Amino acid sequence: MTAVAPAGQAAPRNAIPGRAAGSRPGTRKGGPLRRIADRGTPSALQAAMALLVILSLAWGGLGAWAVSEHASSANSLAHADYRLSRDAQQLYLAIADADVTMTTAFLAGTPPTLAQRQQFDADLKAAAGYLADLTGSSDNPQLSAAIEAIDNGMQLYGQHIATAETEFAQGITPAGDSFMEVASEDAHLTLLPSANKIYALENDAVTASSSGATSLPTIILALGVGLLATGIALLWAQRWLARRTRRVFNLGLLAATVALAISGVWLAATFGIARSDLGTAIGQGAHPAEALAQASIDVQQIRSDSVLNVIARSGSTSLAQDSAAKATAVGPGTGSLLDAALADGNAQAAPYIRAASGAAPAWYTANKQGYALGAAFQFSGEEQAVVGPEKRGYAQVLGDIDNGIRAAQDTFQTEADAGAAAFGPLEAVVIVAALLMASASAWGLSRRLAEYR
Repeated sequence: MTAVAPAGQAAPRNAIPGRAAGSRPGTRKGGPLRRIADRGTPSALQAAMALLVILSLAWGGLGAWAVSEHASSANSLAHADYRLSRDAQQLYLAIADADVTMTTAFLAGTPPTLAQRQQFDADLKAAAGYLADLTGSSDNPQLSAAIEAIDNGMQLYGQHIATAETEFAQGITPAGDSFMEVASEDAHLTLLPSANKIYALENDAVTASSSGATSLPTIILALGVGLLATGIALLWAQRWLARRTRRVFNLGLLAATVALAISGVWLAATFGIARSDLGTAIGQGAHPAEALAQASIDVQQIRSDSVLNVIARSGSTSLAQDSAAKATAVGPGTGSLLDAALADGNAQAAPYIRAASGAAPAWYTANKQGYALGAAFQFSGEEQAVVGPEKRGYAQVLGDIDNGIRAAQDTFQTEADAGAAAFGPLEAVVIVAALLMASASAWGLSRRLAEYR
């Protein structure tokens, strides 16, 4: 039926039956997908093929990138960052033990024994080895400055120790005490603070690697693109084909869907396993080891303060106050380092932590007794307390803490290795699956497209 012009008006020229005057041809609603469909099945097949190939490759690229990022962080955590953090711990402890060994030796007013000198030399050699491992591990200027400070300071420290030994050997005890005090100041004002700075920086690297290895956003993004966008597109294409061609299955699209499901499930399962292992490594390994390492540092500081108080004879109360504050920090007690390490739930480290917690109160009492005798000018009694019960208590607490550290570190290494190994060939699997998806989709749709040529 043709359009009829209103009375008194001429009919529009070239009027098209069924279309209102003024309407524009080719403006049907529906968007780009509808327009592609209107061009016919071959055009729709070509568009679907291009879309599926692009999404398949996008899944492969994004999935492989996500796996690479997490695997790299996990490997760095397990085989580099934590090892360097542990070296930084040991660097501090070696310097602290060297200081305690020599200051204790000089309490007797005579040069160190052969055993004490050998222990001191072993500590300095170990410290030099840890320092060499840490040198060049990062381009952080703060780390480089701290390493340089220790490198230069250890030479000066060794010279002051040697001078003190010479003075004591010649019977010039006051001069020997003075040089020993200067050497201890080298340790406490330069070496130990620098070592602590290195440890803090390396520990930051452990935290960063841990976050990178267990973070969720990249995995969520990869799974979102892979399982949602690509999966929905594959299902839509198969449904559309089934309606248009009356065929239930398209082998190419079916193969692409299976490859997507396998790689997606593999990625999700691997990430879950790795995240669990790495979480255990951090929670039951790195965290208690860090708390116990700080406790060990504080314990050695308490011991060093009491020895230095005997040597210095300054009458200052600052060393006693520092020891009391560090004893509170170490624990046992709510919020203390020992309690925090125990709460992390490492079954292998727990017996050592409990033993240290049980021995610490008696040691603190002996330590306070030494300061009290010194304050009362009973220097002989103070010296006997420091080289007797205080020393024995210190050795027991430090030994238990060090055993706990080793147990926690073993837990970390076992779990971190498992977490890093979990990724295995996953990156290659995702890439191969993506290529298979792209080729299978193209093959499956090209067979349908050939029927129209």
